[in-house]
Amino acid sequence: MEAIARRKVAAYVCMSCTRQFQRQIRRQYSNAAPRPDIYDVVCVGGGPAGLSLLTALRANPVTSHLRVALVEAQDLSKVKSWKLPPNKYSNRCSSLTPTSAFYLDQIGAWEHLDQSRVQPYHEMQVWDGVTDARIEFDWAPGSALVEGTTIAYMNENLNLTSGLLKRLEQLGGVSVFEGAKVENITFGEETEDLDLRQWPVVHISGGKQLTARLLVGADGANSPVRAFAGIDAKGWDYNRHGVVATLEMEGEGWGGEHTKIAYQRFLPTGPVAMLPMPGNYATLVWSTTPENASILKSLSPKDFVAMVNAAFRLSPVDLAFMHTQKANQDDEYSWRVQHTSVHPQAIPQTVVGVQEGTVASFPLKMRHADTYIGERVALVGDAAHTIHPLAGQGLNQGQGDVQSLAKTIEHAVTHGQDIGSIMSLESYVSERYTANHVLLGVVDKLHKLYSAESGPLVPLRSLGLNAVNALGPLKSFFMKQAAGSGTKIF
Repeated sequence: MEAIARRKVAAYVCMSCTRQFQRQIRRQYSNAAPRPDIYDVVCVGGGPAGLSLLTALRANPVTSHLRVALVEAQDLSKVKSWKLPPNKYSNRCSSLTPTSAFYLDQIGAWEHLDQSRVQPYHEMQVWDGVTDARIEFDWAPGSALVEGTTIAYMNENLNLTSGLLKRLEQLGGVSVFEGAKVENITFGEETEDLDLRQWPVVHISGGKQLTARLLVGADGANSPVRAFAGIDAKGWDYNRHGVVATLEMEGEGWGGEHTKIAYQRFLPTGPVAMLPMPGNYATLVWSTTPENASILKSLSPKDFVAMVNAAFRLSPVDLAFMHTQKANQDDEYSWRVQHTSVHPQAIPQTVVGVQEGTVASFPLKMRHADTYIGERVALVGDAAHTIHPLAGQGLNQGQGDVQSLAKTIEHAVTHGQDIGSIMSLESYVSERYTANHVLLGVVDKLHKLYSAESGPLVPLRSLGLNAVNALGPLKSFFMKQAAGSGTKIF
């Protein structure tokens, strides 16, 4: 009878009162957990893509109220204060299309770059190292200085990141966790007030935890954010290394200081490119085998310079022989170039020096993530895709991602949507995935096409180059696509 009485009494107890009483008991008799540090956007990675995204969000009045954070393992104060003498250049440079430069200007970052270290170029010379078939990406005579005829801007990566950091500091409102390594990424927990079980929590060194409404992975090819989201990336290694260096030329180029020219020659081992920097300097990107890269890095400055000059002048057979030598390439080149017929103004001016400490290499690979988004996760830049450098589009792909994601977040905020939901992020992946996938495929096929030394592909690719070079409107179309100013076809 006593049990039945208790059940009758319990039936008249208000359930909401019971829950309130239970919460009060928990507060009194349990250790209170620290309140989660919640951000609207947490960006992991302080490279060009991550910094551009945060700058875009802070510069836009629609998204400037969002609480945002940056997590970066490096000491960003050194990057922000980066400075080199006028006669020294970093060996890590990138090509920025006018479209990318315009976007950087829109978000207020372009003016913070050291413009004396940015070099626009207006023409490109591209040719087949086996057949000498050539395409000359040059504008109509007298039009090189007309607005809109810049193909791209060569710029040191550190100049760009330094400028973006200065702009972010000017805008303010970003919680920066520099020198902070990501130790783990987990999901949040359910609390009395919030259900954070689907929200990413970034655990960084020092014990700090950042809870993100939207977690952005701008953390490179080996992205921890991508791994946390369970997004796979497919692709392959090229078994090639990119050798980079800062070169000193005998002059400012055949077009002078106002009409700079970029050069690229497709060799069987990979393309070699020389891209203009201010004054009589240039940056080298030479894609070659790991064995050749090792030899190039071991050479004396004099022999390295000889190999670079040979790469744009000698036959692939001669060049392959010079790679078998451990030293004295300078003497070998001097003899062989005398017996090689070249048109001086169809190739770069002679390299006369290499800046000390700038010869380095890195492995080349192609990767593409299966998707760029997950629940409360978005990937940009190298975290989403890695491309062969022969087209110079890696940085521009990342800037395109940033522009699209920033626009997607703006749309979500404007329409009262959750910026981290799959539904809100869908337009970002729809806009960027196919365009990036097509470009990755085209560049990959070009690499494979020009790796052939013999067979039917060799005359066919030469025929294609010569045909495009002869058809003015088609060549102009390709030039505008390279500059990012043509009609979108993807």
